[in-house]
Amino acid sequence: MTAEWITAGLAGLAAGGALLVGALIAWFFAVPSRVVASVMAFGAGVLISALAFDLVGEAMAEAGIWPTVSGFATGAIVYVFVNVLLDKRDARNPRGSEEEGPGTGTGIAAGALLDGVPESMALGLSMLGGHGVSIPILAAIVISNVPEGLSSTAELKASGKKPTFVFALWGGIAVAAALASLAGFTVLADAPVEMTGFITSLAAGAMLAMICDTMIPDAFRRAHSYTGLLATLGFLTSLVIHQIA
Repeated sequence: MTAEWITAGLAGLAAGGALLVGALIAWFFAVPSRVVASVMAFGAGVLISALAFDLVGEAMAEAGIWPTVSGFATGAIVYVFVNVLLDKRDARNPRGSEEEGPGTGTGIAAGALLDGVPESMALGLSMLGGHGVSIPILAAIVISNVPEGLSSTAELKASGKKPTFVFALWGGIAVAAALASLAGFTVLADAPVEMTGFITSLAAGAMLAMICDTMIPDAFRRAHSYTGLLATLGFLTSLVIHQIA
């Protein structure tokens, strides 16, 4: 069990650490925004495929339709509600835009945590029942987090933030992701399948809302016509990984 705890924590750390990797690249290299947007669009497709086949599919098979449907809807509603509150407090804008200017440190941290917690918890949940870490989910989160770290760090750097602040921010979020993954595995280890199915689909609902709310719009704003094609390619890539794994 101890080894599984360590694995769950490391999986979450790897997922959150992808943000830090993106931040390091953005801090030392000038990555074209179109490249970042292309990777983000691809990552959105990967995430959609992973949450459909690995999270919702597993929840449906183990817990049935009502825990799955109610959990999925709850996750989406909670995610959107929190975003609305952050917008009203002017604390959100995790990646900035030409119209709005660079995002604030608070907005970026809040947005990244809001995105990362359900993703990482889903990783821990994927280990329940002795299945081990879901490779498709881990790959999807890593692929989507790297461009988020790239884009957000570029905005922070442009706004004059110090490197100590930037890397402490992403390092802290990586640790939070590890704790979320560990919580998903340990807290719900002995829970009824209906509850684990509800929580798994809740994470999936929050992830889909995040994709539609932040990843796809930002990718389209920069990559335009290629966004749909790249997302489709990401979906198919994740599907192949799902079948192989």
